[in-house]
Amino acid sequence: MPMVIPEVSDYTGPHNARKLSLDPLAERYKLIGTHFWPRFHLHHYVTGARVWIPDPEQVWRFAELTKDYKDNVVAVIYEDAQTEEFKVKSDEDLPPLRNPDILLGENDLTSLSYLHEPAVLYNLQVRFCNHNAIYTYCGIVLVAINPYDELPIYGPDTISAYRGHNMGDLDPHIFAVAEEAFTQMERENKDQSIIVSGESGAGKTVSAKYAMRYFASVGGAADSETHVEKKILASNPIMEAIGNAKTTRNDNSSRFGKYIELDFTQSYAIMGANMRTYLLEKSRVVFQAPDERNYHIFYQLCAVASEEKLKHLRLGHQDNFHYLNQGFSPHIDGVDDGADFHETCQAFNLLGIHEKSQDQIYRILAGILHLGNVTVEESGTDSSSISKGDEALQIASDLFGVDVDDLRKWLCHRKIVSGREVFNKPMTVTEATFSRDALSKHIYAKLFDWIVSEINKCFAAKTKPYRFIGVLDIYGFETFEINSFEQFCINYANEKLQQQFNQHVFKLEQEEYVKEQIEWEFINFYDNQPCIDLIESKLGILDLLDEECRMPKGSDQSWVEKLYDKCKKWDHFSKPRLSNTSFVIAHFADKVGYECAGFLEKNRDTVSEECVNILKSSQYPLVRALFTEKAKGAQTKVKVMPAGPAKSKDMRKSVGSQFRESLSLLMATLNSTTPHYVRCIKPNDDKMAFTFDPTRAIQQLRACGVLETVRISAAGYPSRWTYNEFLCRYRVLCNSRDIQRNDVRVTCQKIISNMISDEDKFKFGRTKIFFRAGQVAYMEKLRADKLCACGVMIQKNVRMFIVRKRYRTMRSAAMTIQRYSRGMVARRRVHHMRQTAAAIKIQACMRGWLKRVRYQRLKYTVIRLQSRARGTWARQRFEHMRRVRACIVIQKHIRKYLAVKHFRMAVRGFITLQGLVRCFLARRMLKKLKIEAKSIEHQKKLNKGLENKIISLQQKLTEMKQENSNIKVYKEEITTLKSQVVEMKSLENQLKGSTNRVTELEALVTKLTGEVEFERGEKMDILTQKEQAEKDNRELVERLNTENARLTEELNEAQKEEVLRQGEELLRKKFEAEKQQIIMESSEEKAAYQRLLAEYNRLEQKNDILEEQLAKVKGGSHKRSASNVSNSGASDTPTELVRDDIMDLSSMMGDEDVGYGSVRSRMSENSDSSRNLENIEWESPQKIPNADIKIQVPEKLQELEMENAKLKDDLNRLRKSIADSEPQNNQVQEFMKQFEALQDELERRREECIQLRTVLANRSHDIRSLTENSYGKDVDIVNEDGELAVAYQTQKQVNRQLEEELKTEKMRHRETESEYKSELERLRRDNERQQKLLSQNLSKGGGSHPEALLQSEIMRLTSENLNLQGQVDSLTEQLKKYKRTLKAYAKKLKETSGADPSDLLDVTNNENDVMPVIRKKEREYMGMFEYDRSDEMQIIRVLIYELKPRVAVTFLPGLPAYILFMCIRHTDHINDDEKVRSLLNNIVNGVKRVIKKRHEDLDSTVLWLSNTLRLLHNLKQYSGDKAFQAENTVKQNEQSLKNFDLSEYRQVLSDIAVWIYNGVIKLMEEKVQPLIVPSILEHEAIAGLSGNKPGGMRGRAGSVARELESPVEPQKALDLLLKEMTQFYRTLAMFGTDPELITQVFRQIFYFICAGSLNNLLLRKDMCHWSKGMQIRYNLSHLEQWTRDMRLHESGVTDTLAPIIQAAQLLQARKTDDDVHSICDMCDKLSVSQIIKILNLYTPADEFEERVPISFIHKIQTKLQERAEGEQAQATLLMNTKFAFPVRFPFNPSSIHLEDIELPDSLNLSMLKKV
Repeated sequence: MPMVIPEVSDYTGPHNARKLSLDPLAERYKLIGTHFWPRFHLHHYVTGARVWIPDPEQVWRFAELTKDYKDNVVAVIYEDAQTEEFKVKSDEDLPPLRNPDILLGENDLTSLSYLHEPAVLYNLQVRFCNHNAIYTYCGIVLVAINPYDELPIYGPDTISAYRGHNMGDLDPHIFAVAEEAFTQMERENKDQSIIVSGESGAGKTVSAKYAMRYFASVGGAADSETHVEKKILASNPIMEAIGNAKTTRNDNSSRFGKYIELDFTQSYAIMGANMRTYLLEKSRVVFQAPDERNYHIFYQLCAVASEEKLKHLRLGHQDNFHYLNQGFSPHIDGVDDGADFHETCQAFNLLGIHEKSQDQIYRILAGILHLGNVTVEESGTDSSSISKGDEALQIASDLFGVDVDDLRKWLCHRKIVSGREVFNKPMTVTEATFSRDALSKHIYAKLFDWIVSEINKCFAAKTKPYRFIGVLDIYGFETFEINSFEQFCINYANEKLQQQFNQHVFKLEQEEYVKEQIEWEFINFYDNQPCIDLIESKLGILDLLDEECRMPKGSDQSWVEKLYDKCKKWDHFSKPRLSNTSFVIAHFADKVGYECAGFLEKNRDTVSEECVNILKSSQYPLVRALFTEKAKGAQTKVKVMPAGPAKSKDMRKSVGSQFRESLSLLMATLNSTTPHYVRCIKPNDDKMAFTFDPTRAIQQLRACGVLETVRISAAGYPSRWTYNEFLCRYRVLCNSRDIQRNDVRVTCQKIISNMISDEDKFKFGRTKIFFRAGQVAYMEKLRADKLCACGVMIQKNVRMFIVRKRYRTMRSAAMTIQRYSRGMVARRRVHHMRQTAAAIKIQACMRGWLKRVRYQRLKYTVIRLQSRARGTWARQRFEHMRRVRACIVIQKHIRKYLAVKHFRMAVRGFITLQGLVRCFLARRMLKKLKIEAKSIEHQKKLNKGLENKIISLQQKLTEMKQENSNIKVYKEEITTLKSQVVEMKSLENQLKGSTNRVTELEALVTKLTGEVEFERGEKMDILTQKEQAEKDNRELVERLNTENARLTEELNEAQKEEVLRQGEELLRKKFEAEKQQIIMESSEEKAAYQRLLAEYNRLEQKNDILEEQLAKVKGGSHKRSASNVSNSGASDTPTELVRDDIMDLSSMMGDEDVGYGSVRSRMSENSDSSRNLENIEWESPQKIPNADIKIQVPEKLQELEMENAKLKDDLNRLRKSIADSEPQNNQVQEFMKQFEALQDELERRREECIQLRTVLANRSHDIRSLTENSYGKDVDIVNEDGELAVAYQTQKQVNRQLEEELKTEKMRHRETESEYKSELERLRRDNERQQKLLSQNLSKGGGSHPEALLQSEIMRLTSENLNLQGQVDSLTEQLKKYKRTLKAYAKKLKETSGADPSDLLDVTNNENDVMPVIRKKEREYMGMFEYDRSDEMQIIRVLIYELKPRVAVTFLPGLPAYILFMCIRHTDHINDDEKVRSLLNNIVNGVKRVIKKRHEDLDSTVLWLSNTLRLLHNLKQYSGDKAFQAENTVKQNEQSLKNFDLSEYRQVLSDIAVWIYNGVIKLMEEKVQPLIVPSILEHEAIAGLSGNKPGGMRGRAGSVARELESPVEPQKALDLLLKEMTQFYRTLAMFGTDPELITQVFRQIFYFICAGSLNNLLLRKDMCHWSKGMQIRYNLSHLEQWTRDMRLHESGVTDTLAPIIQAAQLLQARKTDDDVHSICDMCDKLSVSQIIKILNLYTPADEFEERVPISFIHKIQTKLQERAEGEQAQATLLMNTKFAFPVRFPFNPSSIHLEDIELPDSLNLSMLKKV
């Protein structure tokens, strides 16, 4: 229903305000027979009692009784030492008593013991001025005082702090009221309302805005596309621009009332909103009082008039417009109108209002300003006109889009309808001006309604809301010097709201008593229904006003006379004595006089219909829409009541009627909801920060209903205690025998019965004890007296103890002095005696020393003479022995020379004789052979062998032809094979990944095949090189006896030549005829066989000669030198082709070895040297401690054999691969046979060297055993002639030479191995190059050459695959052979050195072990897992989706990450880009999916946090970057990724780890949050130590306590918190989380604990006292001890607890002026606002603890301002609970080798193959 808005200003300034009586409520209470404040017993009014005395300036003044009250005389003394004595009429007129100091500054006014007006006023003043607390509870009402300053108490942290707390748990706040409303909506499933009222400048709009901000924060919509809560907050700038203005009381005063409904879904998320507006002050558009402004939007437009998009509005400075320059105050300090305009535009855009609509809005607003500048001139006596040259009218018409002439006409004329005739009557200048202003106000009101409707459309929800919370922001009660129609409507609305408030308060108070089942008398409260009936009943004020408006000649004077006649029967209506134009109404707050002038005109709200019709014809759609009536069927959710007139004059409703209907609708809405009340108070009229004017405050308290709440509470039982709280507080007032611990209620009854005799002063409820007003103060006095007596008793005993202790100390000191004096005398006597005895002793010692020195000198001289003589004799004897020994040596060498000369002559003769005889026999045999060669049988024998060879060659030719036919078959299969090219390429990649060795061989073969085309034109040169290679081979065999060092180099050259020969044979196979090739190979084979046979005979002959010489040397009596040993070993060059089988090693070394030409066969003939290697007894150095010879031959031999075996295996693999690639090339086969023969000869020679060294060792052993057998233990006589020393030196030289030879051989083999590796690397690069060329040729097109190349490549790959498979099999057999060899070596080690063969897997460097230990290794893995692409999802499912934390904890920490990384390494190894991308994407998606699914499971999140970081560390460690390889082993560096750069995926994994980390922190915080306050703040080691203060209505009736799902008892909360923390730590450590990350986690958790506890402490006044600070510090020490137990204290985790620790220390610190500096230094982690807040909240728990002086707080604040901190830190009050420290993941390389990782059977990952 439309509401008509009043016109004129409602305010004329504070200087016109009428002073109210000192106690206006007293008169109203006398009407109902009740006094305002309760009466007290007379025994309270004794000397020293503190009372309140009325004062005309301070309202109430504090005083103290100087004598007891009697004879109605009250004598007091004021604070300024002024005394006064006065009489009271009766005891009921006694001044009210003052509350104890312990109750000063209470959060809830109803908790005061004495409830009356001065107590309420003083408590508000103390909280506001001393504590800077702007909010105070008064029962269910929140009293908000405007601080005129910015306070840091509205941030997100404050919202989080109040979320989930009861209304009385924390300090009073607008957020607490909002939380109460939101919680009751959730719990009771009922709509809620918050009623914010107060006079202009009291902060109503700000309070309502903060309430809506709270709802938007806690009820944010889940649908991120709508952002309804943001739109609601964005509507504030628009509504402030078009509805707020500057007044003398407020710079941003709301000039309209509004009721905003916030709609919620069933899940209690904001889904929409709706706004109703009331009483827009339209008169402000055309008139402003001095020092006031028009609506902000006009000044904003003028501030940006120079912008391009607004130039068409033709605006300028605001002083150029009549509607803006009347208040002479166009600017507001600190406000930028231009910036505010842009903010308004942004709000329009956010709400979805199109720019065209915005432009039309600005046009209308600018048109209103220009319309105000239209000048109306007088054109006659009763007429007026507007000049045609009036520029303002032309601009206004253009902006409105209407005809200027029509507008000019109807602004100065009006239409009169008389019957059927219509007359145009001109208007006077006054009437025309009034018509212009009325049109401006009407246009603005219509535009205001349209904007509100558009905002509502933007807020409107698509579906029906489930529940809503309404916020009502409306004027408070107003009374001025002159009150008109606007004040009448406002006070009428406040009467209705006050009635609803009284009923609600009374209802809640009654419900509380009924709930507690106590009996009480019902309260008689003031009911303002008669006043409401006076206004709205039949023949009431509004009814008479509407009736007078309908009269043709109705006037204000006739209407007021009707009021005098009709309303005199109402008690609330009266007529002033000296006025006939005003009337007085007794409202609930005060009597208000209204002037009747303007009532009728404002109630009618007329506007020219012709002007409205002109606007309806505007060319702009928005202007037309403003004045077009909406159809009845139009559906809209907008609830704004339009203020325009109806089409028919008879159908138009008056403003009063519309306002009454809209008010009734509002009251119906409020009655259907649960109301919550916020009363805003303006502390002073000068807008000074934290300045309290008692006179202005008491006026508003009386008008807003706060004192009514206090009176209702005081009439009942305002003080309420739970039984446990009462017992903890007043336990001191009873004896121990009165306490029944199993029944607290009985105990409390006994305590109260001993204190209060009147049973009407208290009542026992079900859970609480209720006290009348003043009883808590009486009990506090008794408690204080009791504690004072106890203090006196304690002081008496302490002083007695101090005096007794002082006496005992003095007595003990006297006795001590006496004892020390006597001791000093005795010590002096003893000292003299000691000195005498010491002198005698010194004399004796001195004399003895002189004699002893003389004797020692003599002895020294004699000994020196003897030593010189004996030395001379010994040197002479030694010289003689040396000469004798030299002679013996000379004789020995001469005799040796003669014997050797004789031997050599005999040998030379024997050789000459043998040569002659053998030559003779050879000539004879030659002749015989020549004869046989010429015979036919011999030719047949030769031809027979040749025929057999030709037949075999023909068979080979047949096989080759068969292969040619197979090739033709392959050509027919070309078409099929082309389709399989892709599959063959993938097969090739898989073969590459099967083993590193196979890949290298394949690369070698591919390289050799590619060189065939390159070597096509060099056929003849290759043949020449082949012959040269054969010649070199023969020369190599001849030089084996003397040049062992060159063998390795020649083998390398032979290998290179073999590669060339392979290319030659491949070329020859394609271009030469098969028959000629076979014949040529046969002839070459025959020639090679003959050459080898001749060479074999020559070497055998030479070997026989050397063996005979060796046998002669062994048979002689002299010893061989080291050179002989070396030469003999080098000359023994056996030519027998020994089979390369390591399994026969034991048989070769045994007694059965009779190999031709070997040293062993010759040595077996000598019985003295028939020992073999297995029978040698190697003695350890421990058995011969004095021997310098260390027999290291077996150790060197073992190393040499291992290296040779490794080199041999590599050569054999390469040789076999070359031979298998060309099985039909006979020349290659022949050369390989020769190579094998040379290899066998080399190994044979080494074996013989070993045997020679064995013989030498046996000889040494025999000599040692012979000497022991011959001479026994006394073996030194063997060396009488020095022969043993010479033998020792010789043996030592032999050992050194053997060691040097072994080292040289080892170095050569290493060089050979390195050369082979470089050659293989070169072949691999060539292979890659050939592959690229092949791929390029294949991609060129369908020519014949690519097809042939493809066919040959397919055939080659097929044959190579088969060969490689065979090589794998041969390698497997060879591995088995090596295992058997290792067993043989182990057996030898056990027999020779006693080493345990089971230790072969570990190589140790223990000095006690003589023999080396061999590492036993089954297989050398590459540290990767091979898998098929089709099994990828199965792997992800097993390792990620289905992996349970209870199973993962049994594995190696991070095992899933290791397995996944090894799979990644395999994809990198085979260089499969798509496969690695698919695997990494599936890993990332899998981890995200698991975390989203199990985000509430801490074990799962921690598990994948650890594995994600391990995978991230592995990607870094094996990335190949030098920065991550510092701690890697050589093997780990070799395993680095070769083909892919996964740095981008590392960033993705890092982001996922941060996301999981935040999830872990969130889970931990959710578990810890309900334990923070009970464990840190409320936990008491000694229950009741802190002593709760009187709480009054702590648990108010308006705040129903929440039932927590898992309530935590404060006494158990600390243990539960520590238990949770320990569980967190164990979970993190159990899954292998990095220690640095664990530190970060607990650093964040401890910060959250600190922030939660400190924020709660800053919002709880009851926690801020000394004993609670001690309890908090004790509770925090448990957390510090926990960090020490978990070894986290060194990482700075507890540093995050510094703020709460310092807050606890601040509560315990001494607070005097001398402690200012120490407190500032101590609280360096607290902000200035936090320190000041704690000091303001500091409240003693009892009267024996001093309060913090205000001067001390000011000194602290001044000192803290000097602190060099940021301004932001200074302004912060609450800690940000959402703050998160930067997450860092330090690189943590793994020491685990990938090749050692095995798959557990429980994972069931059989598809993974370890490579």
